[in-house]
Amino acid sequence: MKTMATRLLQPPKGTFFLLGPRGVGKTTWLKATFPTALRFDLLHSETFLSLSRNPSLLEARIGKQPPGTTVIIDEIQKLPALLDEVHRLIEEKRLRFVLTGSSARKLKRSGANLLAGRAVTREMSPFASAEWPVSPFNLTRALEWGGLPLSVLSDDPADFLQSYFYTYLKEEIQEEGLIRQIEPFIRFLEVAGLANGEVLNIEALSRDCGSKRVTLDKWFLILEDTLVGFRLPAWRPRIKARESAHPKFYWFDPGVARAAAGLLRDSVDSAWLSKALETWLIHEVRSYNLYSLRQRRLFYYALPSELEIDLIVETQKALSSRSSEIVGLEFKLSKKWRREWEKPLRDLAASKKARIKRMIGVYTGSERLTFDDFEVLPVADFLSELHAGRIF
Repeated sequence: MKTMATRLLQPPKGTFFLLGPRGVGKTTWLKATFPTALRFDLLHSETFLSLSRNPSLLEARIGKQPPGTTVIIDEIQKLPALLDEVHRLIEEKRLRFVLTGSSARKLKRSGANLLAGRAVTREMSPFASAEWPVSPFNLTRALEWGGLPLSVLSDDPADFLQSYFYTYLKEEIQEEGLIRQIEPFIRFLEVAGLANGEVLNIEALSRDCGSKRVTLDKWFLILEDTLVGFRLPAWRPRIKARESAHPKFYWFDPGVARAAAGLLRDSVDSAWLSKALETWLIHEVRSYNLYSLRQRRLFYYALPSELEIDLIVETQKALSSRSSEIVGLEFKLSKKWRREWEKPLRDLAASKKARIKRMIGVYTGSERLTFDDFEVLPVADFLSELHAGRIF
């Protein structure tokens, strides 16, 4: 068994925000990447209290350092007012700051100084297959328990994920005062966990939760702002308005989705694993998109006929003189490929609504197949080509 230690994220040259959910490995990566950097952790009560009372103490604590010195401030969202001081020190002392956070909520809602273009933003995700800490990559484990570092390395991932889930509730939700009552929110998390990878029907989910629609809208925003969930928008290539316009909602990690759904101590069925595969492969594509700085827009595509394309990568935007260019992806938890699974992408190609650069099916079988211009790749082959930059 070979141990791997390299993360795909490459640090920018200047000051940057590093955002990502708790437990994805930001601190470990920072220690390896900037071993001599000065570091201030706002989770430490003494550091937080002293700097919140007097942000100008940051300069005194840094002391006299040469221009270009790297200073790390962990969990900057806990003290957005500190960013004014960071801004001043960038300008006057030419220091370089790395500002980490596990929530964008306070930064967005407090009108915080986001450094006026003097800082870029990077995101860190759970392990992608190309970062898996033991070789070879274990797809079965990834689908069942996700890719958080301590989950991957744990002998009891269910126990870790249970602890992770309650730490999230305590430190991100209760201590930040994001909700008034925790019990209805826990019920919502269970419903949202079970709805992972589904079209976001707030009306139906509000009935399941016994909470108002406006409340669920707020709670889904909390999941997005605390970086544990995201919406995958529906693709609408300037054609009929009958196309589905509702987004899908995905948890950032299938293991955390399982914890939210209350399924950690229960076996999961093929339907759950199928959604977990979809979640994982979208996570891989998002990770590659982030780390490679491709910044391609991602969508799913569905029509009232219930035909659906799991993921569309827009490789070129539409202009008045041209249609968009896309790569279409179908994900199937099956060791045998069925030709009818090609129909949604083939129908879209025939419609001429977009220029389809590639049509790719990804399955859990072992053979690479080609049917005219439709490629079918085993998961391992797809992931290898994805991270080598050969998918988009």
